[in-house]
Amino acid sequence: MFKQQDLDLLKSKGITTQEVEKQIESFKTGFPFLDIEAAASIGHGILSLTNQIKADYLSAWKEYQKGEHEIVKFVPASGAASRMFKNLFAFLEADYEVPTTDFEKQFFNEITSFAFYDALNDACEVYEGEAIEDLVDEGKYKAVVERLLDEDGLNYGSLPKGLLQFHRYADAVRTPVEEHLVEGALYAADGKGKVRLHFTVSADHKELFEELIAEKKADYEDLFKVSYEISFSAQKSNTDTIATDMDNNAFRNDDGSLLFRPGGHGALIQNLNDIKSDIVFVKNIDNVVPDSLKEITVSYKKLIGGVLVSLQQRAFDYVKKLLAGDCSSAELDEMLQFVEHELCCKRGANTAGDLKSYLLGKLNRPMRVCGMVKNVGEPGGGPFLAVNPDGSISCQILESSQIDTTDVKKKAMFEQGTHFNPVDLVCALKDYKGDAFDLPRYVDPATGFISYKSKSGRELKALELPGLWNGAMSDWNTIFVEVSSDTFNPVKTVNDLLRREHQ
Repeated sequence: MFKQQDLDLLKSKGITTQEVEKQIESFKTGFPFLDIEAAASIGHGILSLTNQIKADYLSAWKEYQKGEHEIVKFVPASGAASRMFKNLFAFLEADYEVPTTDFEKQFFNEITSFAFYDALNDACEVYEGEAIEDLVDEGKYKAVVERLLDEDGLNYGSLPKGLLQFHRYADAVRTPVEEHLVEGALYAADGKGKVRLHFTVSADHKELFEELIAEKKADYEDLFKVSYEISFSAQKSNTDTIATDMDNNAFRNDDGSLLFRPGGHGALIQNLNDIKSDIVFVKNIDNVVPDSLKEITVSYKKLIGGVLVSLQQRAFDYVKKLLAGDCSSAELDEMLQFVEHELCCKRGANTAGDLKSYLLGKLNRPMRVCGMVKNVGEPGGGPFLAVNPDGSISCQILESSQIDTTDVKKKAMFEQGTHFNPVDLVCALKDYKGDAFDLPRYVDPATGFISYKSKSGRELKALELPGLWNGAMSDWNTIFVEVSSDTFNPVKTVNDLLRREHQ
């Protein structure tokens, strides 16, 4: 099956032939749907905290920050912004010259409200010899869009979201990267005032990120009286996955070489595993707001951090007791109650063996607290109570593709879910001894999925690895906490920047 050029390619990527054969077998067999008990809801998997309890957890986070702990803010930032401009690319291809769709009309009617307006105007004057206002008056709408998207202009059609100008201030504009620097200073500084941020970026754009940081870092350090430690990584080539044709044979490019594709955001579990810090906040690059609206976001970030370190400490205490070996039946029952009611992991019929071993397995593993917002119809995953391979039932974030929607009951659970996953996580990556967990050990390999793409006009199948906050964290302790919907303000299209939350 494999030619010498295939073996050379696999060696360069760090992928074995056995891994490729296993991936091809996954295309043939597919992935099983996950068994779910229910959609998580308030009082049934999702915590809704009273003001007093919130105050206690906020205090817990404040105290934790004072200690000798390493805190990191982890931001997946490799995605290109091209999908943000899908509607504008379509406008350039359209057989009409003036804004016609509601989207196009809004873009031009409110164009001066974009933070990038001044930069775009400068680009128009350089490459078109005229300002935006004059080009619009002359009906040259597409020229304006070209200067926004093309390399001879702002090149926003090819840059990653993190480098675009999102928000305008009285004396400056900020990119998402800068807004994450600000957020980090406001809730993720350690006791010495150090703020650590890690951005996953594409290799092609790493230098641009580094240039932006070099230009802006000192300004924000001076503004917030902190010091930044900023690092970058790219998705590893050994996490790429083979593509197949529609008959499940390895897809070959026109030159005969095997086609590999990035394995999706689940590949970033490897990048996260390289960060040997105590606590890591995970948040997408485009979910940021201006300073005027940051207070509520910062408050909830501190809150879920407080929940995490409080529960983690109790888990550590229980693990030490279990390992000491002198637990009474009452103490074991107390631990079981903690696992079931605080960590929301219910013992199943298949886990009826030695209680001590069961508890140790559930307590001594990575932990995460996930903020959940009320469902407002956004596409994407949600919180569920799912059945694990060992028969236990715990909180999991699932995508629609993981649920058997031909099953009437399961479909109803998915459609009637009350909450949505905004990707608002804080993770504890070390055990009771302070040693880092080996995160790939906690991935459920059966939670990948297959998507359909095309290359050079030929259809193909692509394999997505278990998602970073889905199957890649399947065997973690997971706690869901309701957070305000005001903390969720993603930018999926360029016109989202016109919403109140980004002005």
